[in-house]
Amino acid sequence: MKALPIYFVLILLAVTGCDNEKVVNETNLPAQATEFIEAHFPDAGIARVVRDRDDLLTSYDVILDNQVELEFDRQGECYSVDAPGNERIPDSVVPLKVLEYVQDNYPDEVITEWEKSKTTQEVKLSNRKELVFNLSGTFLRIDD
Repeated sequence: MKALPIYFVLILLAVTGCDNEKVVNETNLPAQATEFIEAHFPDAGIARVVRDRDDLLTSYDVILDNQVELEFDRQGECYSVDAPGNERIPDSVVPLKVLEYVQDNYPDEVITEWEKSKTTQEVKLSNRKELVFNLSGTFLRIDD
């Protein structure tokens, strides 16, 4: 009888620990995500949307028809933008303080990726340097 509760715990862990990726229609995106795409990528269409449920967290991976990859959280807030190859991502995507730092210190480079975590944000430049900033845009370090 004591093995029964352990059995249920193992099943629960197996079910909640599995990745659940599903291709969904773009109408399933949160409104904030759709507005972000329209504002920053007005000439691009949505090629594919994948809803990812992992450990009770939901996120959306979006690939545009220009091959730019975006990631949004459940509310539709963008936390990652990645351009193909060494293409430039729109300046409007990058927080102003971060953009100004890059323009002042790396005038010959373009930002090809931007990613935000809970405590930092990071940009990748066309020279492959990765610059790390805090959430308010203060430069912290270079990750080569």
